[in-house]
Amino acid sequence: MASNVKKILVSQPKPTTEKSPYYDIADKYGVQIDFRPFIKIDPVNAKDFRTQKVNILEHTAVIFTAKTAIDHFFFLCEELRIQIPETMKYFCVTEAIAVYLQKYIIYRKRKIFFPASGKMEDLIIPVGKHSKENFLVPVSDVHREDLLLLLDEKKINYTKAVMYRTVSNDFREDEKFDYDVLLFFSPAGISSLLKNFPNFEQKEIAIGTFGPTTAKAVKDAGLRLDIEAPTPELPSMTAALENYLKSLPKSSKK
Repeated sequence: MASNVKKILVSQPKPTTEKSPYYDIADKYGVQIDFRPFIKIDPVNAKDFRTQKVNILEHTAVIFTAKTAIDHFFFLCEELRIQIPETMKYFCVTEAIAVYLQKYIIYRKRKIFFPASGKMEDLIIPVGKHSKENFLVPVSDVHREDLLLLLDEKKINYTKAVMYRTVSNDFREDEKFDYDVLLFFSPAGISSLLKNFPNFEQKEIAIGTFGPTTAKAVKDAGLRLDIEAPTPELPSMTAALENYLKSLPKSSKK
């Protein structure tokens, strides 16, 4: 556990709004919070995609689990000069992801489905009601199997297609790495940490994670997990971070 927290690294892009809870925490506890992703997303180009032998137009529905998947799906379609028919159906994990489709299609003229709960396991309900469709599932080369297992369980006809890659966002030699707290949101972030700093020694550095798979990655790497979210009491990373800072001796919050 860090005894004197001055600098915190959040391995995510900088918030687009000044109203982020991270800024409130920085002001309240007098700490510096930097935003610096440990991973980045690279597109799969048309040449590499063709090696997967996936014909997009053979599918009648697409399942999107992230806005990133939408971006790279339409990027590839453009590069491959594929015109998606208006009859294509779209299934999204959350309403926010579904609404994001407006960036590429006329929303009101398409058949779009999403669960009100925003939960992966509930997405399978509308998918099951359209079980005769041939589904395409755009994913990263590093992806969770939750959805695919649900589709297999329901015997849904689908094709997994890698349309983007999650790669390490390497640190430059002149970049300082003098943080007291590191916050991670994916196992790939932990892999990137160890790739960038193969001789990394945790010592007093506190590590925080969001999600069970990221927490497991920390433990599997032989590192100490100091901050964990979500929990019933601490549903967000910011809530868990503030709880951690509160627990420190008062002298460390100066």
